[in-house]
Amino acid sequence: MRDPKAQTGPEGTTPVEQVALTRGWQLYRRHLSGTEGLREFDLAGRTWELCDSVFSPAYTPITELLTSWIPYPVGGSFLEVGSGTGVTAVTAALTGCRPVTAVDISAAAVENTRRNAARHGVDDRVEAVRSDLFSALPRGSRYDVIYWNSSFVEVPSQFVCTDLQRAFFDPGYEAHRRYVREGRHLLEDGGRLLLGFSSIGSWPQLRSICDESGVDIQLLRSEHRRIDDTDLTFQLLELRPGGSAS
Repeated sequence: MRDPKAQTGPEGTTPVEQVALTRGWQLYRRHLSGTEGLREFDLAGRTWELCDSVFSPAYTPITELLTSWIPYPVGGSFLEVGSGTGVTAVTAALTGCRPVTAVDISAAAVENTRRNAARHGVDDRVEAVRSDLFSALPRGSRYDVIYWNSSFVEVPSQFVCTDLQRAFFDPGYEAHRRYVREGRHLLEDGGRLLLGFSSIGSWPQLRSICDESGVDIQLLRSEHRRIDDTDLTFQLLELRPGGSAS
């Protein structure tokens, strides 16, 4: 698979877009260079299993930060989109959410989430489902909180991602568009639609998508980090009905 940066070239891209592409491709290559088979990593005071071809929270602080910031609905239902290793879904269950649903398009990630739910004794509360965003959820499903640590690096719509690449890249920002359009209809009354994002995500695209759906963006929390000589700000956003749909 070719580097998505090579498919776009430097012409016609902004400095932020170039930083995003470089950072996304750098992280992807780091995953490919890791040892194959089941591994472990420590995060948030716990040890987690990591399966091959699954996004590793050990390579970037975003998972640990966002997982610690989420306003978990204790006693309520929680849906995580793109669960990966299951760190956030398991934490939600340990915090007191019930039930917890974790979806991922990657079969390896679904299995990884199941392993970590069992490892930490919450497999009775965490259901891991292979799904392209919300497509495999039962009709009529509703949640108190829906959360996605998004694949915020934008690449051209014609770029065809592997399952692992979907953890970093969103062709044409179509996954973000679907998350906003469909996710808001899966909330319980008073439910919250949350998005993990970054300063190198495509803010123009996200704002346009939210405007189209009549959704306002509220920043709940952010933190600046300098990683591999790159300045990044990680952000937890809430997407609230209230804008004027176009």
